[in-house]
Amino acid sequence: MHIQVDILENEIIEKYPDVLDVLLRDQTTQRNILWATNNYNDLGQSYNYKSEISPASITGHNGNVIMPRVQKDKILQQSRARNMAEVFTPSWICNAQNNLIDNSWFEKQNVFNKEIELDDGSWVWDVNPRKVTFPKNKTWKDYVRNKRLEMACGEAPYITSRYDTTTGAFIPVNERIGILDRKLRVINENVNTSGEWLKAAQTAFMSTYAYEWQGDSLLLAREAMLFTFIENYTLKFGKEPLLKSIKYIAYIISWNVWQMDGIKGVIPDSCKTIHTSNELFFDIEEVKSFPCSGCEKDNIRKHNGIYCLVKDWSNKDKATGRKGKKIRFIDLLNN
Repeated sequence: MHIQVDILENEIIEKYPDVLDVLLRDQTTQRNILWATNNYNDLGQSYNYKSEISPASITGHNGNVIMPRVQKDKILQQSRARNMAEVFTPSWICNAQNNLIDNSWFEKQNVFNKEIELDDGSWVWDVNPRKVTFPKNKTWKDYVRNKRLEMACGEAPYITSRYDTTTGAFIPVNERIGILDRKLRVINENVNTSGEWLKAAQTAFMSTYAYEWQGDSLLLAREAMLFTFIENYTLKFGKEPLLKSIKYIAYIISWNVWQMDGIKGVIPDSCKTIHTSNELFFDIEEVKSFPCSGCEKDNIRKHNGIYCLVKDWSNKDKATGRKGKKIRFIDLLNN
């Protein structure tokens, strides 16, 4: 099992056939996710802002096109920070904020780790080696099912801390502090059979959500979550999960971690101005333009773009009878 920070798309294609196709899927449009960034324009038409990310564009000779932010050159990092407000959070801050959530859920502190300030002013954490215990009227299954969302997730450091996104340092499985990392730790501590573990892990992934604008960061987030699944299973059982299990987790991720303009609730830049023309007389046409009402009035429910879909895995789709009811993300928001 490798411990690379950068998950190589060539490796995914070689080891896990068809999984990259699933990770690139946009379940709302039933096409591939978009680049949604101009950072790759110089590589050709296939890398334009509104182009879909295809397997061919990021594998083979193009296998190093997508890489974590920490490995990008400083000029590109500064450009993305300036143009897209892309700022990555150190793992110790992610840990501190995730601890605040868990302090409330467990009604006590230092459940997963204890934060320690060093002499130089930086922070680390000391993992609690004891099995996690639960408050009255709550069980480990309740924790695994608890729904959590990372907004504008970037490479999803709050969900899984495979590496520190600011330093690039790889973090061992037992020391990770992300939302998903904690759920998988609880599963590891309470489940000993492969079948039960897989079922619980699927629930953990189904209850963990995130969205991101830029396609490269979105793919990195999806890949990190998938490899977190593989690494935890391997740590627990001494071997990798079967391909069919990996594919199913990738499918869940493709629904739960999606591409979206978080202000509008739509696929990035899918709103448009609609032009109509009517022939009047003497070959004169009247042309009218109708801009997106949601954009004009800053009303999230009035956009003419493509509203993003997510799945409520706790309900069945009436049309198919399968697990997971499709709903618009904006319909989850309070009026």
